[in-house]
Amino acid sequence: MLDVRLVSDRLDEVRAQLAGRGFEDAELLARLAELSDRRRGLITAIESQRHERKTASQAMGKIADKKSEEFTAKRQELKALGDRIQADEGVLREVEAELEELVLQLPNLPSEDAPEGLREEQNVELRQWGERPAMDFEPQDHVALGEALGILDFARAVKTSGSRFVVLRGMGARLERALIQFMLDMHVDQHGYTEVWTPALVKAAALRGTSQLPKFEADLFKIATDESFAAAQVEAGGGDASDHALYLCPTAEVPITNLHADEILEQVPVTYCGYTACFRSEAGSYGRDTRGMIRQHQFDKVELVRFVAPEDAEEEHAKLTAHAEAVLQALGLHYRVMDLCRGDMGFGAKRCFDIEVWLPGQQQYREISSCSWFGDFQARRMKCRYRPADGGKKSKPRLVHTINGSGLAIGRTLIALLENYQQADGSVLIPEALRPYVGGREVLTP
Repeated sequence: MLDVRLVSDRLDEVRAQLAGRGFEDAELLARLAELSDRRRGLITAIESQRHERKTASQAMGKIADKKSEEFTAKRQELKALGDRIQADEGVLREVEAELEELVLQLPNLPSEDAPEGLREEQNVELRQWGERPAMDFEPQDHVALGEALGILDFARAVKTSGSRFVVLRGMGARLERALIQFMLDMHVDQHGYTEVWTPALVKAAALRGTSQLPKFEADLFKIATDESFAAAQVEAGGGDASDHALYLCPTAEVPITNLHADEILEQVPVTYCGYTACFRSEAGSYGRDTRGMIRQHQFDKVELVRFVAPEDAEEEHAKLTAHAEAVLQALGLHYRVMDLCRGDMGFGAKRCFDIEVWLPGQQQYREISSCSWFGDFQARRMKCRYRPADGGKKSKPRLVHTINGSGLAIGRTLIALLENYQQADGSVLIPEALRPYVGGREVLTP
């Protein structure tokens, strides 16, 4: 979330930057302005009253006769001042609590280097790697290929779970598993990430920490739990039942980033990679990408997360992006990197690079990783700080900057392999780098 004081004290500047992202909730911004004015007025009044109380206290201390009417009057004056200060402080807490709830609904402020624009067409291409595969035949999409190979089964997934699910069969299941292992090995062994295995269920607090809540609640699957479960969670973790509501994890970003909620890191960077199954309702995407595996309710991802010092954040963002790119390079898949314009970035992002892989069966690029720099947007929500090394143990903790990105989305990588390595006879070659993970298999045949 944004700094409440920044929003309150420099609302016009914040409003202008949000407009650059296409955020123009007039009612919300008007209420923020009203509360900001009230907050400033209360702070001024409280400070004035505190000064008045200090002056009155000093004057009372100079009265020699502690039983005099003058002394009694000063004491009553001090008590009245104290009561007014206490009352105004209570109102200030209420105003700041409402301000904080409203600020949770504001997206992050964009980096000055993020391209201006509100639409996908205004994103800026930074670079390409590799070449589109040359095919002297009409390429098929992954659905046709996968069904002919007997490795993708959408019809039977409907039986068990409904639309937007898939059953992976035989080499389809093995390739999925192989890609997960291949990516984790690369990020741990070559890039130095610490691997973590995290729960698939996450609390509402964790989703607030990474800004999925309250903005994207409609995209989440909430788990119904009975009273005994809720009571046990409250007993173990305190708070009330609402604090322990559980959701299916929408991305590994949520549990991994929240590993350091309410902590002070003694050194940065701290880097993690982890695999999770991810679950999203895809609210608002009705009718989009209904064919195949592009947009499903359940999918696999390997996530990269970095906790870094603010002054290193841009360099670290580029580094994480390069690590995600390295997976595509090792697999020989042509892609491009896009610098997203301000209006096309995710809610919490300060700057975002999308890696888009080429899919011959669709004759277009599709996003396979969004590498986002959040600034201190998530860290402020999670209360995650670090202690600067140059100040030693006595240095004042600062908010970390968080960076994350898919390294990569497994299902979309499988799609890219099928479509880019297809042959005229319907077979699909397996990239050399992946063959050790599938028992040396070199080709899939119908």
